[in-house]
Amino acid sequence: MPPCRTDSQTNDEERFVTTTPDVAPTDSAPRSVSVRDRLIDAAEVCLRARGIRSTTVSEVAEVAGVSRGWLYRHFPDKVSLLGAAIVRLNDAYWSKSHELLAGVEGLDRQIAAGITHGRTAYDDPGALLMKLRVDEPEEFAACAGAGVHGLVPDLAEFWKRYLLTARDADEVHPDVCVDEASEWIARAILSLTTVPGAHFDAGDPAAVLTHVRRYVMPGLRADPTD
Repeated sequence: MPPCRTDSQTNDEERFVTTTPDVAPTDSAPRSVSVRDRLIDAAEVCLRARGIRSTTVSEVAEVAGVSRGWLYRHFPDKVSLLGAAIVRLNDAYWSKSHELLAGVEGLDRQIAAGITHGRTAYDDPGALLMKLRVDEPEEFAACAGAGVHGLVPDLAEFWKRYLLTARDADEVHPDVCVDEASEWIARAILSLTTVPGAHFDAGDPAAVLTHVRRYVMPGLRADPTD
């Protein structure tokens, strides 16, 4: 099996400085401010290169520049180690997504920007977890306790704040059920970002915005009691 070290890792290593005297990092280890952070850094490197199933505790320890025994002082097993990396990826992704939308006005433009951002999930460092959830749902569930079935609720929860703001600004129907509509937005975004079609180019931001205004927004403005 090829090592899970990446070409870009060499440059990244030069930016880390260890403050932990108990472990002497090897040349192959990403250096961070603590052993725990170094182990999570290394776990993320391996997850990117191998995924969950193929990543081993020994490889993570080697990339981090510590012994397996020292790794087990911080994480009792592979599941807890990779789970810590997944939690950090999750926090990074949602934080970056909120940052992205902070400068976008209007729910229609926010949804369109969310679709465009979602299409970068396999390239964006903060969204590796989405790839893991889709490609290895059982393993992801074991590590993160949510699995692929948690993706829609997580995405719906993300969109609730924007829907509430849109309701207050009269962009959507005042009686819209926020929880229900947020989940509908989540499902629409997942479909538009992952399922190719013959009459819609999700890679064209202008086409995405037109599609959202033509089909998504009318549904949110409709009377929910009809």
